[in-house]
Amino acid sequence: MQVSIELSGKSTSTLTNYARCLAHLAMHYDCSPELLDVEQVESYLYKIKIEHKTPSESFFKHTVYGLRYVYKILGMKDKHISLPSLEFPKKLPVVMSKEEVRQMLKSPKLLKHRLILGMLYGCGLRRFELLNVELKDLDFNRKMLHIVQGKGRKDRYVPLPDILIRGLKTYIASERPVKWLFNGRPDKEGKPTPYSENGIQWVIREARKNTGQLKEITAHIFRHSYATHLLEDGLDIMSIKDLLGHASIATTMVYLHVARLEKHRFFSPLDTLYKD
Repeated sequence: MQVSIELSGKSTSTLTNYARCLAHLAMHYDCSPELLDVEQVESYLYKIKIEHKTPSESFFKHTVYGLRYVYKILGMKDKHISLPSLEFPKKLPVVMSKEEVRQMLKSPKLLKHRLILGMLYGCGLRRFELLNVELKDLDFNRKMLHIVQGKGRKDRYVPLPDILIRGLKTYIASERPVKWLFNGRPDKEGKPTPYSENGIQWVIREARKNTGQLKEITAHIFRHSYATHLLEDGLDIMSIKDLLGHASIATTMVYLHVARLEKHRFFSPLDTLYKD
């Protein structure tokens, strides 16, 4: 597949680099680059980054700048490709191991509190998204949760695990929450209110204390752990982006630096020092 675009208006060396990179992209999809959508392009760039330990920084730049140039001369103003960051993140998220998550989830005595932690981890919710979950957002038949107006005022769906569905059915039948999945104290007029942020913080703080967890655990660390464990379990980075509700794949890429992926799993020489 050859690139069907004639590049002009740049220096010969620049155009050569653009053409070489775009040709590589075209061969990958067997399709001319201007026909690809933004997610296809970004998926390709990050796939290359993962598969090669030392990807050329100029390769990424020439691919991205070449596409931007093509979109400009073709008048495709609706398309914009973000240049992926090649720098190592200065601050990486704290992530719990699966065993640490298990200990945290079984720590609370009340089913309601266990489900709060389970929803944070099992659905990768932001704290405010959990507080806003209403009973009508649960679809037990399709095993899906509808997250309404998440960050950026965007809706999305995430899978509801079977273990959460069983617990939620028991909780709803016994507690009979009104409107919101997790109700707080009624207001002065006796109307239902959603659970409070302080309430979630208290549940997490108590679970951390009861398990002897030394890490500073917050609601968002359950979300970080969700994304990292999905990546380690083999889910592709683009699907994780959609589940998390990220606007840009660049935000999701941070988990590549904390996940223990089989192909790039690091180890210490002490692990092999005494094996001979």
